[in-house]
Amino acid sequence: MDASNVPDFDSLPKVADMPQGCAWGVFDKDGKKDLLGTLNLVTQSVTKAAYSEARDGVSISLNWPLNAMPFPLPGRIAPTHKQMTLQEAGLSQGTGWDDEIHFNTQLSSQWDSLVHWQHQPSGLAYNGISVSKEALAAPNTAANTMPTLDHWHSAGGLVTRGVLIDFKEWTEKRAKSEGKTGEDATFHPLDGHRITVEEIEAVAKDQGVDFRPGDVLVIRTGLTEVLGAPRPEDFAKLQNGKISGVHGVLESAKWLWNKHFAAVAGDTWAFEALMPLKEDGTQGGPNDLFLHPWLLSMFGMPIGELWDLKALSEHCKASGRYSFLLTSAPLHLPGLIGSPPNALAIF
Repeated sequence: MDASNVPDFDSLPKVADMPQGCAWGVFDKDGKKDLLGTLNLVTQSVTKAAYSEARDGVSISLNWPLNAMPFPLPGRIAPTHKQMTLQEAGLSQGTGWDDEIHFNTQLSSQWDSLVHWQHQPSGLAYNGISVSKEALAAPNTAANTMPTLDHWHSAGGLVTRGVLIDFKEWTEKRAKSEGKTGEDATFHPLDGHRITVEEIEAVAKDQGVDFRPGDVLVIRTGLTEVLGAPRPEDFAKLQNGKISGVHGVLESAKWLWNKHFAAVAGDTWAFEALMPLKEDGTQGGPNDLFLHPWLLSMFGMPIGELWDLKALSEHCKASGRYSFLLTSAPLHLPGLIGSPPNALAIF
């Protein structure tokens, strides 16, 4: 859908029993419930325009290793990788190898599908869909009525323009210009900074980059770099439960919708800052996530988390270019709730 036909946040049609700004039904077509959400904004013209970013012959992987998380997380298993000869597998007497991988889709670089986190008061996912194990167990994508990641393949995957907001680099550059040194000049992603819309726009201005409908907004804080080689002081900070990210307030949600991004991504655990704030301004807990229900459930906007952005940052800084062709093809499995993004930035 052309973004010019999409209402802004305050003009979205009212959805019964939901807050203003809920986008359910906006992308429905021919009486059929939409399952792609804001990926509908990646039209052929948007993709064609994004190709102009790929002109230098440089490709950068944005995927953190599946086994990069240095410590276990409750409820999310560490990946296991089993290698076997073809003889051990009983497949052949020839010389060769197979392997098997068992992993949780949320432990490393990932996309959150539109069923990962619901609108909590109603329990409904994007477009008012009630999610169940039975529905997620559909035998194929054609029979799958849940807004999960396998539907991306019917749209050709994700091929669009990406924009990096290198918040870590920008913050440290400003600190050094003010005469700060050492730790005082270092942005630490475990200090819990809440990145505001005004700060995102300031970074974009200083980087000389604009935002266009159908873009994927990518924000770097440096978290995967810290987690990849944590120091004792990093583990100490982790105990505080403060993770830098986008400020989880209505202003942020409105801005993200009104910019007509196809998706958002970053190198943090949740894209939004943790722990979230309650409406009264006090610190909440994991159940009080603010941007997750707005983006995933009410907008249909996928969230990418724990992406590896260090090499991308270095190239953007060296080249002075902070926009690129972004490609992503999640795993192709019916009812897929999360997936490695298999994302590339191409210059």
